[in-house]
Amino acid sequence: MNYSDTESPPAIFLMGPTASGKSAVAMEIARRFPVEIISVDSAQVYRHMNIGSAKPDQSIQAEIAHHLIDLINPDENYSAAQFREDALCAMQEITARGKIPLLAGGTMLYFKVLRQGLAALPAADDVLRKELERSATERGWPAMHAVLNTLDPVTAGRIQPNDSQRIQRALEVCYLTGKPMSEVLQQQQNSTFPYRVINLALLPSDRRALHDRIAQRFGQMLKMGLVDEVRMLCDRFQLTADMSAMRCVGYRQVYMYLANEVSLAEMQERGVFATRQLAKRQLTWLRAMDDLQVFDCLTDQLTQQVADFIQQQRIFS
Repeated sequence: MNYSDTESPPAIFLMGPTASGKSAVAMEIARRFPVEIISVDSAQVYRHMNIGSAKPDQSIQAEIAHHLIDLINPDENYSAAQFREDALCAMQEITARGKIPLLAGGTMLYFKVLRQGLAALPAADDVLRKELERSATERGWPAMHAVLNTLDPVTAGRIQPNDSQRIQRALEVCYLTGKPMSEVLQQQQNSTFPYRVINLALLPSDRRALHDRIAQRFGQMLKMGLVDEVRMLCDRFQLTADMSAMRCVGYRQVYMYLANEVSLAEMQERGVFATRQLAKRQLTWLRAMDDLQVFDCLTDQLTQQVADFIQQQRIFS
């Protein structure tokens, strides 16, 4: 495909809450059109985290090109900034091959950072961080959350009172910049995004039906061996509860079960609840976006409707 000097190449964003069917639709689109899939999923970047991340299996990956899967081990970290760099590189390579990048997933922050760039947040300050940790030891993280709520109620409203890592970082930014982190994040770096995007969103016409899907899917993951997968990960990589990989929905709840913090039944209940909360946050992100072409993820004709719309865009030569 050739594009003029003034015309940006196309890219397709396929977004939706967990259990909306994004992966299945993306794979069928890849079978019908000259696209390659880029995963936009903060759990699929980890090697060996297959069941809980709903990662496409090896046969699917052999059939259809996927990118940004299996990048790091579970004891390593991966940032939104790194995702942006990797995604732009993959998109450029796909375009150079005469195909169109299809970015599919539910990590909404990744989509936002890819389009808008990153805010210029200050680097970590070891002295301040240790002081915050000392205060938290004395007062507890809920009390630190209350402090954050005074300084930056917008950010505090998005963070749980026991989420030590995020509370610490938000307070650190407040103290280092003299501004709420929510304000700093609004001052995005000027970052060009050299693609014209077709935004597709798979949204449920019935929230309860999506909740049922989520419960069924989490139950299926447990039957497929999610507990054994997490046990293997913990044994092999010496994972702890505060590592990013074990903060992923599903993995966190199973980790708690293996640590004898919750029963099997409570683990399953918490896993379903956490996944539904994730879906709620994803829907909130999506409903705030402009220029979305929305499809009902519960319809039997979903894939055909998406394919017909893509065909109408005349982006394939």
